[in-house]
Amino acid sequence: MYLEGKFTEKVPAGTPDAYLGCTMSSVHNFFLRRLATFHPPRFQGWGRSRNYFEGWYCKIVVPEHNLAYAFIPGVSYAADGTGHAFLQVLDGVGATSAYHRYRTDEFQPEKDRFALQLGPHHLAAKRLQIELPELQVDLELVDVHAWPKRFLAPGVMGWYGFVPRMQCYHGLVSLHHQLRGTITVTGKRYAATGGIGYTEKDWGSGFPAAWIWCQSNHLTGTDQPVSLMASVARIPWLGSSFTGFLATFLFAGELHVFTTWAGSQVQTEFLESKAVRMTFAALDKMLIITGHPAPGGQLVSPVTGAAMTGKINESLQAELEVEFWRNEHVVYAGRATWAGLEVSEAAQQLL
Repeated sequence: MYLEGKFTEKVPAGTPDAYLGCTMSSVHNFFLRRLATFHPPRFQGWGRSRNYFEGWYCKIVVPEHNLAYAFIPGVSYAADGTGHAFLQVLDGVGATSAYHRYRTDEFQPEKDRFALQLGPHHLAAKRLQIELPELQVDLELVDVHAWPKRFLAPGVMGWYGFVPRMQCYHGLVSLHHQLRGTITVTGKRYAATGGIGYTEKDWGSGFPAAWIWCQSNHLTGTDQPVSLMASVARIPWLGSSFTGFLATFLFAGELHVFTTWAGSQVQTEFLESKAVRMTFAALDKMLIITGHPAPGGQLVSPVTGAAMTGKINESLQAELEVEFWRNEHVVYAGRATWAGLEVSEAAQQLL
């Protein structure tokens, strides 16, 4: 058995050392995965080395200096066990992207909390450090608005997060945080004061078959911390599929949640000029988001059985029209700027 970090189970005399070491490692990884289930922000993939990916999405926006980036560190393993770690960088203003590859042994997550080292880069709950030849980021993340976890809903997926063999799991790390520190672009240093950040993550074997995703921390008409995230996806599971969705709206100090597991409903529409509308409804609340695409960069995405071979275009300068209703009255109507927006090629399947 495993107790307080030590294996105490007796094994038969003559058991090969290699086999014993492998067994101990497997049991240890099993316990690490079970513990991580109750804390989605931390690394979930202990012992996974085939047909698996895990990545964090760290968005920072500093409007004063016209800077917007998304940093995506992670690790990926193909079905044959070949793997690599990576850092994707999306420049939202330049509408460009870059993919940096690393060895898997350069991907070093902590076991008991959300923190990881990837080559020269460091990511943690309250820290972001990126060291690239043309871009250096040294930021402290303050006033973090983390997901208010509960025992049966430690993450935004609720009890769905405990369902085995789902193709993709999703976690919210920080809905909103302020930035302190510096961002250096091609030798020019900018203070990040006044900047806002957001962090989420995904893990599993691959992204869904079809999806729409959007996110913004910049909504007109309010100077309080705000956060908007919405996603609708066609999710394969046990030979079939279903439409799953998540939407979170942090507004006026209250977090409003619309999810599949909580019994909410969603309707998706495709409008003119490639705009997309998602309407979420739950009891006495309704959230309507109309997304207008903008030029973006091409990101690499995980495909089940084929590792990091997918492609998705994402903008960080999209605009979202937002309406929030409560008890049949409009509580908020405005626009979200500096918005991330992804609409997959197969998104029509969501109708």
